[in-house]
Amino acid sequence: MAWHPDQEPLKELVGYLKDALSGHDQNAQKHATIMLGHAKTSPDVTNYLAYILSNGPIFESLGLAPQDVILVRSSAAINLKNTVKSSYRMVSGSSLTYIKTSALACLQDSNAQIRNFAGSVITELIQKGGVLGWPELLPELLSLANNDNGNASAETQEGAMSALFKVCEDNKKILDRDYHGQRPLAVMIPKLLSITSSRIPQVRALALASISSFIPQGSEAITTSIDDLLARIFQLAHDPSNAVRRNVCRSLVQLVDVSPEKIQPHVGGLVDYIIQQQQNLNDPELALEAAEFWLCVGENEYICPALGPYLGKIVPVLLESMVYEEDDIIRLEGYTDDNAEQEDRAEDVKPHFAKSKGPRLAINGHSDVNGDSAIGSDTFGVSDGDENLSEGEIEESGVYSEGDSEERWNLRKCSAAALDVFASNFHEPVFTVTLPYLKDNLRHQDWPRREAAVLAIGAVADGCMDAVTPHLPDLIPYLISLLDDQEAVVRLITCWALGRYSAWASNLENAVEKKKYFEPMMEGILSKMLDKSKRVQESAASAFANLEEKATKKITPYCGPIIYQFVQCFGQYKDRNMFILYDCVQTLAEHVGPALARQDLIDALMPAIIQRWSKVSDGSQEMFPLLECLSYVAAALGHEFAPFAVPIFTRCIGIIHQTLKEYIDAVNNEALDQPNKDFLVTSLDLLSAIIQALRPEQSSQLVITSQPQFFDLLHFCMEDPSNDVRQSSYALLGDCAVNVFGQLEPFLSSLIPTLMQQLDIENLQNDDFDTGFSVINNACWSCGEIAINHKQGMLPYVERLYERLARIIGNPKVPTSVNENAVIALGRLGVDCSQILAPRLGEFGKPFLQIIEPVEYTDEKAHAFLGFNRIVERNPRAMETCLIEYFQASTAYARCAKFISSTDLFTSFQRVS
Repeated sequence: MAWHPDQEPLKELVGYLKDALSGHDQNAQKHATIMLGHAKTSPDVTNYLAYILSNGPIFESLGLAPQDVILVRSSAAINLKNTVKSSYRMVSGSSLTYIKTSALACLQDSNAQIRNFAGSVITELIQKGGVLGWPELLPELLSLANNDNGNASAETQEGAMSALFKVCEDNKKILDRDYHGQRPLAVMIPKLLSITSSRIPQVRALALASISSFIPQGSEAITTSIDDLLARIFQLAHDPSNAVRRNVCRSLVQLVDVSPEKIQPHVGGLVDYIIQQQQNLNDPELALEAAEFWLCVGENEYICPALGPYLGKIVPVLLESMVYEEDDIIRLEGYTDDNAEQEDRAEDVKPHFAKSKGPRLAINGHSDVNGDSAIGSDTFGVSDGDENLSEGEIEESGVYSEGDSEERWNLRKCSAAALDVFASNFHEPVFTVTLPYLKDNLRHQDWPRREAAVLAIGAVADGCMDAVTPHLPDLIPYLISLLDDQEAVVRLITCWALGRYSAWASNLENAVEKKKYFEPMMEGILSKMLDKSKRVQESAASAFANLEEKATKKITPYCGPIIYQFVQCFGQYKDRNMFILYDCVQTLAEHVGPALARQDLIDALMPAIIQRWSKVSDGSQEMFPLLECLSYVAAALGHEFAPFAVPIFTRCIGIIHQTLKEYIDAVNNEALDQPNKDFLVTSLDLLSAIIQALRPEQSSQLVITSQPQFFDLLHFCMEDPSNDVRQSSYALLGDCAVNVFGQLEPFLSSLIPTLMQQLDIENLQNDDFDTGFSVINNACWSCGEIAINHKQGMLPYVERLYERLARIIGNPKVPTSVNENAVIALGRLGVDCSQILAPRLGEFGKPFLQIIEPVEYTDEKAHAFLGFNRIVERNPRAMETCLIEYFQASTAYARCAKFISSTDLFTSFQRVS
């Protein structure tokens, strides 16, 4: 018997749905939201929502206007999708059947919005119930989209294809799984290829888009159909529909990544085609999709070389596409952007995330675990998706993302990125084609032309430096003059371009040349950090951080004026630009180090930072970059940081305690939000920096007086589920072993078992290898530092520590730096616990020598070899298989005697020999 609603609850629900999406009466909206929440407790609520979604015309009898009917049905669809998402397993089988029937019926609705909402509901049902939960769906959608029966309306075909596209886009992996010997995708691809011949443009476009969504996976269904797909793409290349041609370009980009050998033979024709599409002035989205092709092929080692003969065609198109579009010019024309005095809105401040400081390296000073890119570098990040979703989307950031309304990825930025990639691949030939454009436009009276030329100069900087260098003596002074251009966008891009050439200027050896080029460049960018436009300030600060990164210690003589300008910025910057200012300060501190500890510099900089520190609340996202900045400043100032240490250390302890409390509360109460763990990461890193910077007695006093107890909090953090938190925790543990061991020692009986558990690589999850190894790396390092200080106090733990370290050493899946830190830790255990390790020497002797051989000669390596030699003394027969490696190591140490301070080590070598 068919389900029918009761009229009274139906009318009430319709009223709530209408009010919930109405912005006219906030009280009614709030009441409706509450009542809808109560309605979700009813077992029939999904039926009511599905009924409202699929029976629009009957609601006109309730006195609703046509636009309100659409509003109510849309509201019903949103609530139905959310209910399915949150409570799928609680919906009865009969209700699910009713929802499915209603959603399919809505695909034939005359209103496109309702068809789209129905597709969203269908997709959610597949995500929650899987393909086998609705086996009839895919054949039904394919049949409707292809009009197999010949009686489906154009709207129905569009609705079915739109729903099918949503299903494909959101369920890529589950559609390519094996179900009783068959993969849905293997059936779908041929049918979708057939649907690309539909007479309806939108259906053709969505069918091709559906296929394209699977190309990056490189699934067998795509591979076996690749020739048919490519042939179909070429047939659709000149389709009259822009939407179809957008998807043609997108599909070509996807194929470049997975099957470049199929694209390479067609390069000549594709160059002409992509240029034609990129020059389509009536469809910016089509032009952007076309430009993405250059970016993709430029990064493909297989295809890129074949583009060399066509640079004369491609580069001019990229250059023309880098000019602001007409709508943007109108928007920016005469816009002075004099807004430096205006306070930022909350939405102006971008979300900020703590940056990992990387694994601790007792050796070599390099990392192959998960190092960070340099400040000011030009990168595009990729985020990972859920296990049932495909790779994350590219996140546009960095060099080609400037300003508020400018942050969307567009043709101009894509073309600049592509020019950058081509310059890095082809070098001088790209500059040869670019040079005439620069001569015509760098001094152009129209600012959009000037701005685009400066953008081009910056884009080719890395790849064409040798070709550009002869022109720089003329070019740099002109760019510096553009810092005073009346157009803010020109000043902005000039700051960025100068930052790209800061390596050249900072490395000039001739004092006269440095004074002529580097100093004016530095002073010009510094001055723009106080521009009247906040966007120019941001660009200048980013460029200056880049300059600091390239100049490194060469910037030391200029610390005075730099700090003076930074202090002015602290007084004038609003919230958003404060974040990049912290980057500038910490980059300077990182590269000039102790040179920052001059009293006049401290007296200028620290009050400005502390004043800001006092204004930022503990829960503000600005606390992340501020804590990071202070970590570098503390390291640079060393003992001179002591006057500022107590309140900062105390506040960090408070932030850690509060964050841990909020985390425990959230674990025990699902209604509470989880705290942001970046508060833990940045606070732990700053504590590490302070403990290292101060004299041991000063650091010890901070630890002793900590409330709550310092090592209790650290223990909690060492057990946190977040890899980032544990990585910082074990770094702090090792720093405590080095600097405040007397305070650490009483707590080792509880901390070492946790440390041993972290060293077990069997606990690593496949999806977090990189960050997981960074944690193990720091755990190995801290283990070595504890061992060398705790001496025979390690005896109760040596056997279990050995078992875990032995599983790390020589494991091919383990990064080199982790292996190195593991053998260092094992060797240092041997200094005072050799009697326990000696019987196992035959197991680890050879890999120990092989792994430690390339490690630089440091005190840590000396400790490790001292421990190893003591182990060898107790069991020399175990060395029979690696005597050559051992004598080579002994000889190498003899050659490096002047670098090694350990006389005990040389004595131990002599005893063994």
